Amino acid sequence: MTLRAGRVIAFTTLLIMLSSPLLITSCSNVKRDGAPSFHVDATKVPNATPKLEPLSKFGNMSSYKVKGQRYYPRKSSQNFEQVGIASWYGTLFHDRKTSSGEPYDMLGMTAAHKTLPLPTYVEVTNLKNQRKIIVRVNDRGPFKPGRIIDLSFVAAKKLGMTGRGTAPVRIKAIDPIQYALKYRPLPDRHINPNKPKPQRIYAENTARAPVHSYQEMWRAKHHPQLAYLEVGQFRRLAQALTLKQELFKAAIQPIRISSRTSRHPYYRVQVGPIKSITMETRLLKQLKTLGMNANKVYGA
Repeated sequence: MTLRAGRVIAFTTLLIMLSSPLLITSCSNVKRDGAPSFHVDATKVPNATPKLEPLSKFGNMSSYKVKGQRYYPRKSSQNFEQVGIASWYGTLFHDRKTSSGEPYDMLGMTAAHKTLPLPTYVEVTNLKNQRKIIVRVNDRGPFKPGRIIDLSFVAAKKLGMTGRGTAPVRIKAIDPIQYALKYRPLPDRHINPNKPKPQRIYAENTARAPVHSYQEMWRAKHHPQLAYLEVGQFRRLAQALTLKQELFKAAIQPIRISSRTSRHPYYRVQVGPIKSITMETRLLKQLKTLGMNANKVYGA
């Protein structure tokens, strides 16, 4: 080996030795996703509460393309169910914008799905331990093959899957109206177990027919569009919503539920306004086929 060749080898070795710490430092600075550095008690975080919401302005396009694959978001989440693998995402994406435009919160009960409308509420069941949670889908993903939903960190922790990172799950879309009827009746703090269950009170079964004042009679005469067919009265809003849904399924509309007042302490389900005698006759026939009668009332 010549002296010149020996110097070249020595210089190359020196360069490698000097650059090694830089390479190590560079690798150590690569940000990785994971759990927060502080303790999170997931049991104190409540499930997302399903409610009616408009579709997000962003994330509900007719189609989009990621990594060469095209996805087609659904127009509706009705009766949607899916079984597959769930994953989760955490600190790396915290506070970044989601597909819906909302900031991602790793401590919120949210999730990402490739095709469900944004937002959609879904029930997620861990098929290994049968734990269940409710999350609000407000993001797109996951785009790793074989995965169907990406959960927030706290949602994944409630399901008991943060350690392994993934878990087999079943997801089921929730209808907010059905959820409200089933789980959110008006609160009754003092329940008497011996008290009979509330009965549906139809307008024809009320003790007295409504007495209209002179002003109401004048308004009914000069403003016939303000007449309604009152089908039922309820103490609980959930019961009024149930009847409204029955009427809607029977194609009886328009329907409104009047709020309770000191004068009228019930939620009143009314069909109308009645704009003609023909319309009134048709609605009365429809109600009769359902076994319902109605009182004609007037109001704004």
